[in-house]
Amino acid sequence: MARLAQTHGLTDVQQEILSTVREFVDKEIIPVATELEHRDEYPQDIVDGLKELGVFGLMIPEEYGGLGESLLTYALCVEEIARGWMSVSGIINTHFIVAYMLKQHGTQEQKDTFLPRMAAGEVRGAFSMSEPALGSDVSAITSKAVKDGDEYVLNGQKMWLTNGGTSTLVAVLVRSDEGHPEGTAPHKSMTTFLVEKEPGFGEVRPGLTIPGKIDKMGYKGVDTTELIMDGLRIPANRVLGGVTGRGFYQMMDGVEVGRVNVAARGCGVAQRAFELGVSYAQQRHTFGKPIAQHQAIQFKLAEMATKVEAAHAMMVNAARKKDSGERNDLEAGMAKYLASEYCKEVVEDAFRIHGGYGFSKEYEIERLYREAPMLLIGEGTAEIQKMIIGRRLLEEYRFQG
Repeated sequence: MARLAQTHGLTDVQQEILSTVREFVDKEIIPVATELEHRDEYPQDIVDGLKELGVFGLMIPEEYGGLGESLLTYALCVEEIARGWMSVSGIINTHFIVAYMLKQHGTQEQKDTFLPRMAAGEVRGAFSMSEPALGSDVSAITSKAVKDGDEYVLNGQKMWLTNGGTSTLVAVLVRSDEGHPEGTAPHKSMTTFLVEKEPGFGEVRPGLTIPGKIDKMGYKGVDTTELIMDGLRIPANRVLGGVTGRGFYQMMDGVEVGRVNVAARGCGVAQRAFELGVSYAQQRHTFGKPIAQHQAIQFKLAEMATKVEAAHAMMVNAARKKDSGERNDLEAGMAKYLASEYCKEVVEDAFRIHGGYGFSKEYEIERLYREAPMLLIGEGTAEIQKMIIGRRLLEEYRFQG
């Protein structure tokens, strides 16, 4: 077992789950990840294996067929999976966020309908907030739902939808002005709709089109898409929670746990980069000795290991705080910010240790070098995290003059 990023105080069940996932990563993901990534191929065999392990139902309550585990257990599993291939953790993350939102905010009928099939991996979730001109300004959403009898008609274009093609259930955030007078704050006139669809590309149900995969620098294998709604009719019983106007709060709750997930991904990728760097440094010789014996390289390894350890500790703290029922937006923001920044730095140092070979597609570090930047912008950019952190600190440390 690796010395770094250990988590103290885990139960026997948690340790067994993590050990099983780590073994799966070492045997089934790491040997094929780079080849699949270079082909931008969806890892169907890996996904089927994770279904069998029960990972898709990890945090879904036992009454719905899930494992009923904590956010901490889930985050530690994500850390292990991202250590193997970050794209695979993305396939699970959006599914998990939709399941979490259903568990926290769904009507009983919605929970009964979707959660058992989500736990089994039969229904796969994706969620959609962003739009082409939106960026981090969620209040500027223009996609709209208009009530028409017992249905709503949705129109608009969404962007950056992870699992847009492979998912069968999408939680979509749109503006819904009915029941909200003119001048209502933008975030109070948004609603989350649960949109069922067929997997694939093109028109996947009447009024709903998934145009195709967006070609990306990294984060390959997982499909990232647009979503176009043109007269999409959704029954009123598919408003998440049954009441309009609550979508913003529901999505932010989902994103909060999603940020712990992104922090966990950063920890996993950084761990793998350190493993590759420390291994290569002991094999490569210059000036008659392994480069690991040169002080310049030892300093790099020391800094990398310290960053891996610090990011892991902050991620675990944020997960445990959410599990205890406390507000954790400050801790989740800090963990996501630190882990993604440190991940980028650790990956770059491992890349430098590899020298010219780091630039070769034959070496795994080349893939990590293209994957790390996604963590700087996913689930809110570093700048957005700093805004959230700053505002929360001013709440906590308000000047009493």
